[in-house]
Formats: sequence, C-alpha cells, structure tokens
Amino acid sequence: MKKFISLLTILTCLLTFTGTVFADSATSRIKDIAKVQGVRSNQLTGYGIVVGLNGTGDSNKMTQTMQSIGNMLRNYGVVIDINGLKPKNIASVIVTATLPPFVRDGDTIDVTVSSIGDAKSIQGGTLLQTPLQAGNGNIYAVAQGAVSTGGFTAGQGGNGATKNFPTVGLCPNGAIVERSVEDDLGNMSSISLSLRNPDFTTATRIERTINRQYGSIARAANPGRVDITVPGYQRNNVVSFIAGIEDLYVTPDGIAKVVVNERTGTIVMGGNVAVDSIAITQGGLNIKVQRSEDVSQPNPMSMGTTMVTRNDNVEVSEDTANSIVLPSTANVNDIVGALNAVGATPRDIISILQSIKAAGALHADLEII
Repeated sequence: MKKFISLLTILTCLLTFTGTVFADSATSRIKDIAKVQGVRSNQLTGYGIVVGLNGTGDSNKMTQTMQSIGNMLRNYGVVIDINGLKPKNIASVIVTATLPPFVRDGDTIDVTVSSIGDAKSIQGGTLLQTPLQAGNGNIYAVAQGAVSTGGFTAGQGGNGATKNFPTVGLCPNGAIVERSVEDDLGNMSSISLSLRNPDFTTATRIERTINRQYGSIARAANPGRVDITVPGYQRNNVVSFIAGIEDLYVTPDGIAKVVVNERTGTIVMGGNVAVDSIAITQGGLNIKVQRSEDVSQPNPMSMGTTMVTRNDNVEVSEDTANSIVLPSTANVNDIVGALNAVGATPRDIISILQSIKAAGALHADLEII
C-alpha cells in the first residue's frame, strides 16, 4: 500500500511538471494567427472640398480648388468667373476610408480628410458631399460632415505655433455606405484559412488540430493556406462553424531570429535561438587627452612679458580583456546575460552578435534595422 501511494505521488508530480512545461509554450487561437480567406476590407477614396474655413484655406494659386468651386456653383445654377474668386475659406481635399467586411447599405464609416493644396488648416471646416469609390471605379459610400483635426495653427510667420497636423482631419461616421460587397457565407461547401505568418509547421499543426476536432476535413495546401471542407451538417450554420474553428488553440512555430536596432541599442530575440560552443573576448582601448593652460610670469624689474602657455597631456590605457566561454547548449539569452555581467554595453553586445553570426556559431537569422 505504501509503495502504491509513493508511486501515485511520483506520477502526480510528473504530471504536474509536464503540465508546467506545456503551459510555458506559447499557444494562440487560430483566430489570432489566421483569417478566413476572402473576408477582407476594401479601400475607398474620393476628391472633395471643405468649406467654412476661417481664412486658412487654399490660395487662388490652386487651380483645382477654383475649378471645383466653379463646377459646384454651376450645378446650382450659379455661373461666375472663377478668376475673380478668392477661396481662402475653401480647401480641396482627398477623402479616404476603409470599407469593412459585412457592412450593409445605410451603415456609417469613418473617413479621413487630407488637404492637397496650400491650405494652412482645415480645422472647423465642413466636408461637402463626396462620392467614395473603390479601385474598380464603383461608388460604395458618400461622405459629408464636420471635420475634426485635433490640432491647430495660431499666429503668423515666425510668431506662429502649430500643434499636430491641422491639414489632416477626421469625420467620425462621416460616410454612409451606399453599396455593400457580396460576402454571404451561407451554404458554403469549403473555406480557406490564410496564415498571417506563413510557416510549414504552423500550417500542419492547424490542420491536425482541426481534424482532431471535426474529422478529416482540413488540408494544408501550402505554408500560408489551409483548406477546410465544411461538413454537411454545418452547411446551414457556416458562421457558427467558423467561430468554432477560430476558437481552437494551436502552438505556432517560427524561424529563429534575432532583431537588432542599432539606433536604439535594442535587441529582441526568440526563445528557439541556438548557439554553438564559443569563446568571446571583449576589451577596449581608452585614450584620454587633457589640455591645461598656465601663466608664465617674468621676474620683477625684468624686461620679460607675461605669457600664457598650453600643456597637453595624453594618457593611453587598455582595459583588461574579458573572456567568456559558453557551451553549445547556451542560447542568446545566456550570451547577453554573461556580457551584461562583465559590463558590456548594448553597442558591444550588438557587435559581438554580428561577430558570432559571421563565425557561423549563431543558428538564427540576424536582422539589423
């Protein structure tokens, strides 16, 4: 009985230890590492004019603004000579927006308004009705409304002050969707998942995870796509079926990489970076130059003059080289920790990592940004 209890205790400890090891592994939902192919946003753009500015609009040198005003007034039956206009209260702008998936007619979306002339600010202006079209030339939304810039311009010339970018503004819910993109998921027989970071191992793990849950319905077509056949009993409930797949957990894989930012001295590394057995010697040569000035005063009643003399003192010292020997089981984290212990600066660590990569001892991609 005692042996049985002891054996049970050992097994419990082993199971607890194993669970701890797997808990340390990074797991993510399929939703966070892949998306359903075809479910995407669309970019919209349009040309419009902003009115109601307080003298901060375009000058009369902006021909497109003058023509836009003339065309707008002509639509209302007003014919004028555009050469006599002074459009200081008007600015020509480009309006951009993103049409999310699954929006319907009558829904509203945000738009960004950006000046394309020489306007100083579009703060407080109102965007007139502007059709927004996609790359295929079709109009999918119409924008209009007050522009909020979140910035300002005060004063003139060298005494002025500017905060943020007063020539770019936002119209919250400023566009009404006039046409929706076809995105019906009903009665679909198959779907595809697109990996955000294509990888052979990750695609295979997604395939196995889905097949364990739903049977043999998934196939990794390539590192960036997993094809899934919708089971017959799920054909009328595709949305719920996709939600179930997105909620499955997978451990994504990736290549070993060390990213170095030389401008800031930042080093970011993955946990799967391996390093061969290496010996590192780090030292430095310090040169110090000091300059001092002395006054040479002649003896009393002599014919000499007071002179200022300069003395240069040069000192050269070489630091004792710090040697580190790391076994082949060491990773970059061990190397950086050892270098920090001997007082190496981030610049030194970056140079040493480059040297380790050049020596062929660093089994990872070294990316310098």
